[in-house]
Amino acid sequence: MIPMQAVLPYLMGIAMFATLAVVVVGVISFAVHGNFYRRHSNHLMRARVVLQAVALAFFALLMYGMSQH
Repeated sequence: MIPMQAVLPYLMGIAMFATLAVVVVGVISFAVHGNFYRRHSNHLMRARVVLQAVALAFFALLMYGMSQH
């Protein structure tokens, strides 16, 4: 079994990269200001907030795990 300490940094990195991808898509769609932006701007904002919360939760778990040793 792989310890959670080894997996959490990778999960945090994936969540951070996903957040970055959503931000980039949002900025590009805002710059173009087309139909995609009008339909999906709120969804992109919600996805960014949720992904940031997930990344922060992974970070908190990682810091908690490191403090236990």
